[in-house]
Amino acid sequence: MKSIKDYNIKGKRVLIRCDLNLPLDEKGNVLDDFRIKRSVPTIEYLIKNRAKVVLMSHLGRPEGKVKKEFSLSPIQEKLLEYLDFSITKAKGCIGKEIEKWTHNMQEGEILLLENLRFYKGEVENDINFTKSLSKMGDIFVNDAFAVSHRNHASIVGLPKFLPSATGLLFEEELKNLSKILKKPKRPLVGIIGGAKLDSKIKPIKKFLEKTDSLLVGGKIANIIFASKGFSTRKPLPKPEVLKEIEKLELTNPRLHLPVDVVVRLNNTYTRIAGSANLRKGEKALDIGPETVSLFSKIIKNSKTIFWAGPLGKIEEKEFAIGSLGVARAIIKSKAFSVAGGRETTSFLREYSLADKFSYLSTAGGAMLEFLSKGTLAGIEALKDSK
Repeated sequence: MKSIKDYNIKGKRVLIRCDLNLPLDEKGNVLDDFRIKRSVPTIEYLIKNRAKVVLMSHLGRPEGKVKKEFSLSPIQEKLLEYLDFSITKAKGCIGKEIEKWTHNMQEGEILLLENLRFYKGEVENDINFTKSLSKMGDIFVNDAFAVSHRNHASIVGLPKFLPSATGLLFEEELKNLSKILKKPKRPLVGIIGGAKLDSKIKPIKKFLEKTDSLLVGGKIANIIFASKGFSTRKPLPKPEVLKEIEKLELTNPRLHLPVDVVVRLNNTYTRIAGSANLRKGEKALDIGPETVSLFSKIIKNSKTIFWAGPLGKIEEKEFAIGSLGVARAIIKSKAFSVAGGRETTSFLREYSLADKFSYLSTAGGAMLEFLSKGTLAGIEALKDSK
């Protein structure tokens, strides 16, 4: 793969895919600008080297329709806080008018295209949409590692039509995650929480082969217990996910699920219970103190750790205790530590723990897929670039 540093970009239209998919409140205010901060160095590099910068990203899931609440206008405003340059936003991202606009740009000028997912062709990786998008640049740069596991037009399609390269953030992600992927210092411990078991069950199975210990908590642990018949949690996952869970051996010595959980019933009470001893209507919202102790003992002896997904309902401080305990154990271990995923990194920054980790990845699902497979769809597309 080529780096953006391998190209002479002076005067060239550089079409750069960033991940500016940020959480917004009801008024459209950005709640977490971590990914913008991490995207800035690449943009500044392009400006410094006199490129014409054409930014593109998605926001939310508008499902191929133009929806005002998913406009990139709030992202434009937040970008202006970090870049000492004017940023113009287009009303769309393809078409002759915008193409002409890109050709008339001055060196060092920035144009932000509108939400890619306003077009069905983005998610469907439609070749006609990709061709139209490719007309907006002379060189394509992928700096959106966090979505590079997606077979979308702006990730895997554009390298077929434009000379392509990785951005500085993409390179930083690869450098740090490769320390885990290639000959990590052992013991290697993986920690997986959060939800979205459908996208995590296969990486979990892979990590049981690659790690020395795999610690699993959060909603996905609850779903695993329910799928195995140890709790009455509803609804259960899709049939294809259930089949994968059935293959999961809970007796695997490398797999560590919660032994106790903090449960709540309809805001009437909170109690600590065994993981398989929930009463009707109770919800497990955090790992319990025995689990924190067990996980901490495993972490203490580790040399390399990766973590994706909170272990409890961290938006409520009462149920953030388990994740805090694990985070502090990781810091105390002095291991090479990587945390990824928007919820996890936001949580660590909220509690002023982020700078105590070796590296914070902008990616969650993409990080897990890269660590389990060794590659991503976006990486393969860049390797095959014209």
